[in-house]
Amino acid sequence: MAEDRREALRIENLVVRFQTPQGQVNALNGVSLVQEEGQVYCLVGESGSGKSTLALSIMGLLPNNATIEQGAIYFDGVNLLSSGQDHMRTLRGKDIAMVFQDAQSALNPVQLVGDQIEEIILEHSDVSTRTANRMAQEMLRQTGLADPRQIMGQYPFHLSGGMCQRVMIAMGLVLEPRLLIADEPTSGLDVTLQAEILDLLRKLCREQGASILLITHDMGVVASMAQQVGVLYAGSMIEVAEVIPTFKRPQHPYTWSLIGSLPRLDEPARRLRTLPGSPPDMMNLPNECAFLPRCQKAQSRCRISPRPPLMELEPGHHVACYNPVVPPE
Repeated sequence: MAEDRREALRIENLVVRFQTPQGQVNALNGVSLVQEEGQVYCLVGESGSGKSTLALSIMGLLPNNATIEQGAIYFDGVNLLSSGQDHMRTLRGKDIAMVFQDAQSALNPVQLVGDQIEEIILEHSDVSTRTANRMAQEMLRQTGLADPRQIMGQYPFHLSGGMCQRVMIAMGLVLEPRLLIADEPTSGLDVTLQAEILDLLRKLCREQGASILLITHDMGVVASMAQQVGVLYAGSMIEVAEVIPTFKRPQHPYTWSLIGSLPRLDEPARRLRTLPGSPPDMMNLPNECAFLPRCQKAQSRCRISPRPPLMELEPGHHVACYNPVVPPE
């Protein structure tokens, strides 16, 4: 019998609110997930569903107007929300790293690329500046950049979007973290570059044994990368399953709609399904299911009952829906 893998990350009932001049934004509403070591866990959902907020909560980088009202985030058996800033500083960049969305904006525009990578190494390792320089160059070479020494001496605005993305990946993986959070790592890149970046992430994390929490809104990326999938809608987890059941037997109407909007090479004449309506106002969420106004399977129970909890419909497949989709045979 296969040995159970250890948990890389556990999030329990996380609730995050933002205070704005317009009112309170209910960004995350009781999100829970479990990720195993060495696993690629894809978190998918529309813009504004809470994906990036979840990532920043794990990293301890939420803005000042954010409040974590309840919940826990366990890494290595320690609740990061109560461990203190000093503990987070020792983990951030070394044991938990993040590749931010829009690498050109995430990099410091007035600091050389090499200095930015070396700074991470020197902060968390007892090595010389020369050794840090050598480690940085080797990591850039592994990301597929042809002349690492030249890249190290340039500013981010000298580099293309794809090159900046590779630099961000190098910064994230140079200390071989156990957990890499990649927030829309292929956003804004052309299709060829997207494939290269995803292959690079898959290869480097496989070689280093790292776990990846991959945040995306692209179901094609999910299909090619994920082992486990969590679907977020309006700040709540509405479906959790392994990747094959997610695509073969999607049971939440929202997941079913996302997959139905994908073009298929084996059915070129098939008409793509669109999802009508818009996501709910995160400052005024209803007590019932947030997907109700857009759902084609809603029943009377959906309109009079509180928001459905995640329920296990089959082993390892959880869904928050009173009337889940029954896939065709």
